[in-house]
Amino acid sequence: MKTAVAILNWNGKSWLEKFLPNVIENSPEATVFVIDNASTDDSVSFLQANFPSVPIIQLDENYGFAEGYNRGLEEIQAEYYILLNSDILVGKNWITPIISKMETNSNLAACMPKIKSYINPNSFEYAGAAGGFIDKFGYPFCHGRLFDILEEDKGQYEQDCDIFWASGAALFIKSSVYKELGGLDKDFFAHMEEIDLCWRIKNAGYSIQYIHDSEVFHVGGGSLPKENPFKTYLNYRNNLFMLHKNLPDDSYKQIIFKRRFLDGLSWINFICHLDFKNAKEILHAHKDYREAIPNLEEKRKLSPNKTTHKEMYQKSIVWEHFIKREKSIKI
Repeated sequence: MKTAVAILNWNGKSWLEKFLPNVIENSPEATVFVIDNASTDDSVSFLQANFPSVPIIQLDENYGFAEGYNRGLEEIQAEYYILLNSDILVGKNWITPIISKMETNSNLAACMPKIKSYINPNSFEYAGAAGGFIDKFGYPFCHGRLFDILEEDKGQYEQDCDIFWASGAALFIKSSVYKELGGLDKDFFAHMEEIDLCWRIKNAGYSIQYIHDSEVFHVGGGSLPKENPFKTYLNYRNNLFMLHKNLPDDSYKQIIFKRRFLDGLSWINFICHLDFKNAKEILHAHKDYREAIPNLEEKRKLSPNKTTHKEMYQKSIVWEHFIKREKSIKI
């Protein structure tokens, strides 16, 4: 098999019912799989009754995004994996432009399409937009999205380009590279695991690209709403995990110290807004990070070529946005 579209599902029958027919119709050059993370709704029986030709990989428990994909993809033999969220409407001919580009470039390990909003199709969507980057302190941002500001698509990103990370909402990756690097880090459970994988891809010497003439439309927030404190916990903890694993040896301790200070300011902001639940989760995230340091030190050893990449923005997007009032950053 050349190309496999793998949709990870957890209690997402409504998304499958709404979007799976579109994915099947617009993916004739691929086999579509559903990896089920031990759903407790009737997702599996729904698929069996309505989409009998779609292979289902049933997991015995909810392993989260990272390990759920790792275990599911072990059962899929394909040259290219496409990790696709269940709440995405894909455009026509969304696969061929990317696979064609990857086939002609042996060093191109991963790609992503243009990700726009399903709710507002003229706007980019938060989870990836027109390609992902990080700043000097590890804050992710995108062409087309800076913090919560989403740009309208006016043709400003109508060119392919190298990026730092490709969104896990619609991630194209060579299976050989996925396996070489050990896949997604299961300790992340969910959130930023694709950025961590992409950082390891970059440290291994491969490139990652945004391909502008492939387009999908993402609902977003299907598994964890933005205001969910557990999401706050995962984002703060996993960002520290990612930095500890992947930053260059000569700077990682200094940058992590500064990042933890910035997290402290964020904690104060939550307290000032009487948002004690999210403030508590920042403390929880830092506690678990400290306890994970021995394990993270072992993981650092698995990536010997840690360096600074040209797709890493060497300024602070916190400063650029909140102090200088920048609404977009283009690398």
